[in-house]
Amino acid sequence: MSEKLSNKFIRGELLNVNCPSRDVLKRITSRWSVLVLLALREETLRFSELRRKIGGVSERMLAQTLRYMEEDGFIERIAYQVVPPHVEYRLTPLGREVEGHVIGLADWLESNVHRIVKDNAEA
Repeated sequence: MSEKLSNKFIRGELLNVNCPSRDVLKRITSRWSVLVLLALREETLRFSELRRKIGGVSERMLAQTLRYMEEDGFIERIAYQVVPPHVEYRLTPLGREVEGHVIGLADWLESNVHRIVKDNAEA
């Protein structure tokens, strides 16, 4: 019986301190990246729409998050040559793939947050 690929860490040695996938992991699992993935899962949005949809994110942090996500290939930035400037963001196929995993985590979190908050309050 062959061992699962993920069990062997062949994909990138994620536990190794020098693994380049750690940078991607750090960026894609940030609070703002997760929320961007969730916000873009059903529609293409402009920067201001994203900022309104994701409560609490600063302009600077959203711009930085979008830049990293575009560099990593999770989102596409579409700039229209019009005045005033019009820019939209949407998930790429890679972004849709990772969003499928993130939605499971988000669903679990929303279903269990009451238990976590309760346990923290009792501690």
